Amino acid sequence: MNLLPDLLIQNCGQLLTVAGASRRPKILKGMDDLGIILDGAVAIKDGNIIDVGTTKQLGKKYNKKGIQVIDALGKVVLPGFVDCHTHAVFGGDRAGEFVQRLQGANYLEILKKGGGILSTVENTRKLTLEKLINVSKKYLDTMLLDGTTTVEVKSGYGLDKNNELKILKAIQYLQKTHHIDIVPTFLGAHTIPSEYQSYPDAYVDLVCNILQEVKPYATFCDVFCDEGGFDVEQTERILSTAKKLGFGLKIHINEFKEVGGVPLAVRLCVTSADHLDNIKYRDILKLKKCGIICVLLPGVPFFLMKNNYAPGRKMIEEGLPIALATDFNPGTCPCANIQMIITLACLKLCITPAQAINAVTINAAHALEMADRIGSIEVGKQADIIILDIQDYNQLPYYFGTNHVKKVFKKGRLIVEDKQLVDLR
Repeated sequence: MNLLPDLLIQNCGQLLTVAGASRRPKILKGMDDLGIILDGAVAIKDGNIIDVGTTKQLGKKYNKKGIQVIDALGKVVLPGFVDCHTHAVFGGDRAGEFVQRLQGANYLEILKKGGGILSTVENTRKLTLEKLINVSKKYLDTMLLDGTTTVEVKSGYGLDKNNELKILKAIQYLQKTHHIDIVPTFLGAHTIPSEYQSYPDAYVDLVCNILQEVKPYATFCDVFCDEGGFDVEQTERILSTAKKLGFGLKIHINEFKEVGGVPLAVRLCVTSADHLDNIKYRDILKLKKCGIICVLLPGVPFFLMKNNYAPGRKMIEEGLPIALATDFNPGTCPCANIQMIITLACLKLCITPAQAINAVTINAAHALEMADRIGSIEVGKQADIIILDIQDYNQLPYYFGTNHVKKVFKKGRLIVEDKQLVDLR
């Protein structure tokens, strides 16, 4: 006897299942395969996908009363977007620095004058936990309206024990109350705070010492290993300590300068290496051997008015598993819309729309170690599904600057309809 669904989404003009890569991320030619079913349909029960096929196949199979039917009207249907690198909990903004850069100042110059991350740290420290939650919820609402159904959120704007814990507690509260699935990451090693500028190694000691206390609040530990951040030795101390405590590992590298982060990432077997805008070919070959997910963030050089984009096409050709993310943050990419990132990836990383879609779904799920549950439309997975108001998936990056999302289903529940959040009370 067939299990009957409680929801059937049918008449999907192009159903992009992104299937077949739940155990290992997509690479090489797999990046071009979206597992498209024309006139597709998806059967859902209790928040999970129980069947996938054509409208004709599933229509015959589940021709019963009591099943809710959603007509996709020939639109593009695909897995919810997975934004695997963000800093979405913070106070204030840095619009003034945006103007300074337009007038000629660069990011590191602003940082050295007490701006950049340090100004956001000051603004974040001022906020109560309740205020921080309320501000950050609005960012998550925007992401959801734009089709993101799972997001990684980092701390890193507290830079002391109490404020880092405050941020992580805000993330934890949002995990429990928001419709988006949230993966928390501890980024206490984002930069050296003002009070430790003359004693950077003492701050590294502090980060290592509080790892045990923040462990209940964070899945991953991340370090900004770059110019203006932490050197290789400091990064290794922090991540090695975190690994012993059971954290998953991530690393920011090669955003501004190559400081030796790739060999360290390989040595520590991190889950993902993020940014990689200044990666050398020799380091591409090193990453190729170990299967680390390369999370590329084209919104950052775009917003900073730089031309040193990660060599996305070359990385795919060499067989690296790449993912894409917004890096949503107040300083280097205040853009929470991953659809815009897909367009930038096509235009600036020289990858195809199909490759970009794989990079923000199944490969991004691998970057969060969640590909067994999300990132594709396959039997047994969460029913995180979006309907786009377009007829062909190539139109997603082509018509840029527009929110194409018409409906969002999270665990089988309709939570966005006609570009508005649905009241589920």
